[in-house]
Amino acid sequence: MKKTVVLVVLFIFPLVAYLFFASGVNNFGRLPILTETITSLESFQGDAVLNGKITILGFLGNNIDERKGNVFNLNQKIYKRFDGFKDLQFVMVVPEGSEEKVTELKGELGTFSDTQNWNFVYGYPSDIEKLFKSLQTDLSLENDGFTPHVFIIDKERNLRGRNDDEDEGMKYGFDTSSVADLNNKMKDDVKIILAEYRLALKKNNADNSE
Repeated sequence: MKKTVVLVVLFIFPLVAYLFFASGVNNFGRLPILTETITSLESFQGDAVLNGKITILGFLGNNIDERKGNVFNLNQKIYKRFDGFKDLQFVMVVPEGSEEKVTELKGELGTFSDTQNWNFVYGYPSDIEKLFKSLQTDLSLENDGFTPHVFIIDKERNLRGRNDDEDEGMKYGFDTSSVADLNNKMKDDVKIILAEYRLALKKNNADNSE
């Protein structure tokens, strides 16, 4: 009997544990695509482009002073943690005419972190609405073009998120007014998509070296 227990502990349990974690890698190694090929930023003023970048996309609306708390939450919980990944950018969509308020906001952000990867693009309300609708979410913009949610867009302009979230089912975006949402969910999902592209890059490099 003792020999059987020892064999189970030494051989069977590690094998089961390995299979469990290997299965987890396969299931959670990619962040699901929820919407394919959202609208580009061609109709917006600004230097940011979506193609070839992993993007955290947000919509600040006209009342930027009232949205600073959302931006600071995102800056502290996500931006500062992942700033330094060259393929990751943060793009905030704002209406034309907001340049002065954006300059003020970037100045305040600069007291907490380097703002190099904070990008702001300016558009007409119709273009902002078109871009938002292309995400095909169950969320909506407020009248001034604001939503507290930000979205993960991959290098091919696909919206990434969760299709089996324990609270929302389909989780298209992350609520910047909720530190818990940023800490407990968005942080993990950004890790996943960054790891996904790093692994793909390593595989491509290995294939090219053969």
